[in-house]
Amino acid sequence: MLNPATLPTDWVRDVRAILKKSSEDFHRVKPWVYWRDMFLSAALAYCAAGVYLSAAAFSIWQVVGFLLAVFGLYRVGSLVHEVAHLGGHELTSFKVAWNLLVGIPTLTPSTFFTGHHRDHHAVAVYGTPQDPEYVVNICRRGSVWDLLVYFAFVAFFPILVFLRFLFAPLTFITPRIRDFTLRRLSAFTFNWKYERSLKRLDRRTFAVVELFCCVRAIGIPAAAILGVVPWTHILMLYSLGASVVVINQLRQLADHHFDGDGHQQSMAEHIQDSCNHMGRDPLTVLFFPFAIQYHALHHLFPSLPYHNLAFAHAYLTRELPADSPYHALTQYGWWSVARNMLRTEK
Repeated sequence: MLNPATLPTDWVRDVRAILKKSSEDFHRVKPWVYWRDMFLSAALAYCAAGVYLSAAAFSIWQVVGFLLAVFGLYRVGSLVHEVAHLGGHELTSFKVAWNLLVGIPTLTPSTFFTGHHRDHHAVAVYGTPQDPEYVVNICRRGSVWDLLVYFAFVAFFPILVFLRFLFAPLTFITPRIRDFTLRRLSAFTFNWKYERSLKRLDRRTFAVVELFCCVRAIGIPAAAILGVVPWTHILMLYSLGASVVVINQLRQLADHHFDGDGHQQSMAEHIQDSCNHMGRDPLTVLFFPFAIQYHALHHLFPSLPYHNLAFAHAYLTRELPADSPYHALTQYGWWSVARNMLRTEK
């Protein structure tokens, strides 16, 4: 982590000014890229999942199908991050299509992600105990016990999500129960201190998506009860979901340095606490699809489309002076940062 005391206070403003001066509009969204990436990733995920679910038990085809399905599901699921950062009326059809094709079938609708992820980007929230994605809020650095408990909860998380949607109709019994559910049980975060703001919530849209997911959740055990699929499919679906969640949480260990002390950080400290991963080792490639390895750049420009991050990074690297703190945001790869979570607290 860079020492803020030794850095110019206006360097973030300078970086933003440099990008703004470019003749290239890095903020221009290319809809066809979003559609292409969603359809190709979904096709890989569902075709591989079909092989995994139908192949002979413990056969090579089942193993290969499982690995490709987990990779494909993680990849297409990662696009929820892009859905979260699109403007309210931007690519509306893509948002709907992603939820119908991916979010609802996998019980990961964007409505359960967008709110808390945008809060994670807010200067007033980032790095504080209320930050929903700041890993050290729920897993102390260097604590083996915390890591074990953390990943045990990660493994249990798909079951909690399934139960949350299965019993969704019960949350409408009273306004008090509904409000509590929306505030405390309607975000894909592991930080129990986090509460959603009900003022920013579109209750009608949220309820529609929630009830669609309820139908999907009911369909999983119903298919087994009716004999459409064997009971083992439930365990197999769980293994896919749990594996994807584990990969996502492993990736999150290296999005930031997590050097905050719980107090609100300035924008410069916020960015200095974030990472751009330039390594091409297998784990970095696996954990960071769709250019999300440019995480510090993304926190500098949250609305920058993912397909332009690599080009914007190359432009900034070329145009910024050699002493710009932006260059120091670069990390070799996932492990170079994630391993710090295994070290004792500073």
